[in-house]
Amino acid sequence: MDQLLQHCVNALVLGGTYALLGIGLTLIFGIMNVVNFTHGALYTFGAYAMYLAAVGLGINFYLALPVAVVAGLVLGAAIEFTLLRPLRRSDIDTTMLVMIGAGIILQSGALWIFGGVAKAIPNPMPDQPLNIGPVSVAWVRLFVFAAALVLIGVTYLTINRTRLGRAMRATFQDHDTAALMGVNVSLIYTATFAIGSALAAAAGALLGPVYVVFPQMGDLAAVKAFAIVILGGLGSIPGATIGGFILAFAEEIGAGYISSGYRDAMGFIIIIAVLLAKPTGLFARAERIG
Repeated sequence: MDQLLQHCVNALVLGGTYALLGIGLTLIFGIMNVVNFTHGALYTFGAYAMYLAAVGLGINFYLALPVAVVAGLVLGAAIEFTLLRPLRRSDIDTTMLVMIGAGIILQSGALWIFGGVAKAIPNPMPDQPLNIGPVSVAWVRLFVFAAALVLIGVTYLTINRTRLGRAMRATFQDHDTAALMGVNVSLIYTATFAIGSALAAAAGALLGPVYVVFPQMGDLAAVKAFAIVILGGLGSIPGATIGGFILAFAEEIGAGYISSGYRDAMGFIIIIAVLLAKPTGLFARAERIG
């Protein structure tokens, strides 16, 4: 039982960042109908932005996180404006190829600038873990979990309680009708891609101090993000959130009770089982983002 509790705590921490990845990806696909193949590279970008802010520029660790998130927001807006907007009426194959190319460029840029050696991001939190009964958790992991919950909450409030969120949901339902009602669809697309990119960057910035930062770290993260979105149901933010935690729990329990070598495989076995029972995902919603 003690071991199970420990695995559950570890899964909660990991699930928060997985949820951020999934929300960002499903937001972009649900509103823009764009398969964002730069999502993993944006995750890596967030981790390196955190490293550059905290280590390179000497910014306070806790302030470096919002700096990394804003950097992801700006980069996402730039990608949408320079690459996606001119391709708005192009076929999906062209858009996919451009996004794949952009992802390769971002990853190669990180390798060129920072090199292939993994970087560590120091944090000011105590090395001694917090012990609650039989459960032990590092302080940095508690910070990651709390920060992920805050970002998820802010995203929900933005989508469901703001004018921007209403415009985004209207665009998801019918972009032509939304445009007739006065919604600036081009601006909504830019804002959507920027927010989705910021969430991916936030996930990378949060996990960077827990593990290490290297140029290829986004490859597996991207695969997991797509798996989370498919598991939760395309276009469903609650589905992406819950899907992220399901994947984290499957990986942690599988690694703990079967083999750490099958950690990534266990999550995908769960996903396959769910999709065999419900091909649309757990929480697919055809009518709106939210």
